[in-house]
Amino acid sequence: MKITAVIPAYNEEKDIAAVVSGLKPYVQEIIVVDDCSSDRTAALAEGAGALVLRHIINRDQGAALRTGTDSALRRGADIIIHFDADGQFLAEDIPAMLAPLLSGQADAVLGSRFLGKTSKMPWSKKRLIMPLARLINRLFFGIRLSDPQNGFRALSRKAAQEIKIVSDGKAHCSEIIYQLFKRGLRVKEVPISVLYHDYGQKFSGGLTIIKDLIIQKLIQ
Repeated sequence: MKITAVIPAYNEEKDIAAVVSGLKPYVQEIIVVDDCSSDRTAALAEGAGALVLRHIINRDQGAALRTGTDSALRRGADIIIHFDADGQFLAEDIPAMLAPLLSGQADAVLGSRFLGKTSKMPWSKKRLIMPLARLINRLFFGIRLSDPQNGFRALSRKAAQEIKIVSDGKAHCSEIIYQLFKRGLRVKEVPISVLYHDYGQKFSGGLTIIKDLIIQKLIQ
C-alpha cells in the first residue's frame, strides 16, 4: 500500500521543511509542487526528503494539486493525501483520515473543522465565508457538508483517477467535492484540527473563492 502526500507550495520556506519531516512517519512518498516560488521552498523541501516538481510560472493552488495528483498516480500511489505547506494541518490526523479508506468504508475522506476538534478559525471565516460557501455548495451543487473548503483530504486511487481538477484557483475544494458526489463515490468527513498561525485566508481571499465557485458553476 503506497500512500503519497501531495503538497502545493508557494513561498513557504518558513514551514515546508518541518511539514515534510512531519509527514514522513505516515506516508511512503511526499510530492511538493513548487508553484514558481521566489524563495527557497523547493530547495528546502528537497533537502527534507520530498520529491519536488516545479511550475515555471505561478499557476495557483488548484493547478499545483493537479500536477501533484497526476504525478502521484503515475508513480503508483494507492492513496493520495492533499496537505497544505504552511504548517496549519497536523500530520497526526492522517491515521484517522486513512481509516475509512483502509477499512473499505469510503473512497474519499474530507477533513472537517466543524466536527468536534478545536480550531481557532478567524471570526469572519467561521461566521461569514464558511456559511456562505456551504450555502453555495448546497444550492448550486446539492451537496451538504460541514466543511466545504478544507484542503486536507485523502483519496483512494479510484477516486483520484475519476476526478479532474479543472480550476487553477481556490475553487478546487468545491470542484473536487462536486465531482466525488457526481460520480457516486463514497465520501466521509473526519474531524481534524487546524492551527491558524496567522490569518492566511483574508476576507478578500474568501470572496475570491466564492467568485471562483460561481464561475465554475457557470462553465459546467
